[in-house]
Amino acid sequence: MEEPNPKQRATRHEAAPARRFVGPVVILVLAFASAVVYAAWPVRRPPGFHVWTFARLHHQIYVPIAEQWNLTHTPKVNLTLLSLPALEQRMLSAFLARTTSAELIEVERRAAARAFVGPLDAVGFVDLTDRIRAEKLDINPASFSPWTARGRIFGLPHDVHPVMLGYRADLVEAAGIDVSRIETWDDFFNVLRPLMDERDEEGLPKHYLLNFWDTPVHGEVVELLILQAGGALFDERGQPTLDRATNAHVLATLVSWRVGPRRVVADAPYFSASGNKLLLEGRVVASFVPDWMCNIWRFEIPQLAGKVKLMPLPAWARGGRRTSVWGGTMLGISRSATDIDGLWTFAKRLYLSRDAAHELYTRGDIITPVRSFWDDPIYDKPDPFFSGQAKGRAYIDLASQVPIRSNSPYGTLAMTEVQNALIALVAYAQRSKRYAADELTGEAARLLGLAQARVAARVARNVFLAAEPLSADVRESTP
Repeated sequence: MEEPNPKQRATRHEAAPARRFVGPVVILVLAFASAVVYAAWPVRRPPGFHVWTFARLHHQIYVPIAEQWNLTHTPKVNLTLLSLPALEQRMLSAFLARTTSAELIEVERRAAARAFVGPLDAVGFVDLTDRIRAEKLDINPASFSPWTARGRIFGLPHDVHPVMLGYRADLVEAAGIDVSRIETWDDFFNVLRPLMDERDEEGLPKHYLLNFWDTPVHGEVVELLILQAGGALFDERGQPTLDRATNAHVLATLVSWRVGPRRVVADAPYFSASGNKLLLEGRVVASFVPDWMCNIWRFEIPQLAGKVKLMPLPAWARGGRRTSVWGGTMLGISRSATDIDGLWTFAKRLYLSRDAAHELYTRGDIITPVRSFWDDPIYDKPDPFFSGQAKGRAYIDLASQVPIRSNSPYGTLAMTEVQNALIALVAYAQRSKRYAADELTGEAARLLGLAQARVAARVARNVFLAAEPLSADVRESTP
């Protein structure tokens, strides 16, 4: 092959840099053109105010309410169903950038907490405290606690979410066991223990008594049991309290259920096909069931119909609390909204009307937080799925016992630390062959002390959550 002469080589070398710049120039030109077109393109937001929700069932209930509202009211209501991650990202982006979002936002507990991380006057939701106090809304008091930051309320509660145990009544009654004898957790395991006598081909119990394990999917169960026992991860000022003695006692007790030759729990993961299969097989006799979980069982495990019943949670001590709480949703008004009075009126129509409460239970198995509606006969209707129990009335009878809870923006971090402490305590118990709760409490306290220090260090960096007492006017602002 003939070599190019020096002049041709020089020409090629001179042309190469020019070619290298063609691509970036084209990209810049296209980007500029796209920006011009985007800026000039008319983006029309539908007239009226907008409501975001993340729950398909809620959206289905709200559609006819909004349609009826739009017949007689202006501005019109526009409902939008988003995935929870999409709603959370849009909400926080709008709040942080102080741009327009939906005027009404329905959001669950963990996502709402992230809006409370800064000063109160920077929270993206309208402070509803004075309106709620002035109108003396007849709402279950504990239902306000997840939407309260430093004594101020930023959302209307959608629910109460008491927790009961859903148990395999067919197995329990076939064994001649009377669950009315159960008052405490010790009673629960003592009374039901005969069910563990039946063994599989490997010599293991066919039935474990409770659905629990030291995995993240059971993290909400750890928290609800801490709350039931009177513990807490944060106090009313938003300061972490992971190292409370009650919390250590609960963790030690959970590990005593989980390890050793007398283990009484098994893992049937929530919200999974494998977990549902284990429930159906009776691998676990009882599982934690807030009111909304009834709806999941009804549609995801229809084969359980007529085989299960509900009972109050066993108390940690005689005469103690027989329920706890799991989950929660609020409706808040965006601070960027203008017609606050109109939005407040529609928010009450959506959350605090009798027909909406009726639909919420009929279609979602969820009891309303509005106490004046608890006389609805729908709650006394026998439910064939739960062996004819009037489960609505059973949940309402427990609603006043639902514990107060903090909704700190550091709640997810705190639960991660508690979960890590639980896993470490399980390893300690297996390594040391110490299986009794009283043998594990000291190590549980040590692990939670380390967790407390880590969470407290993070909270201390936030000057808006400084450790100072609540003023009298803030304390009195809560219903």
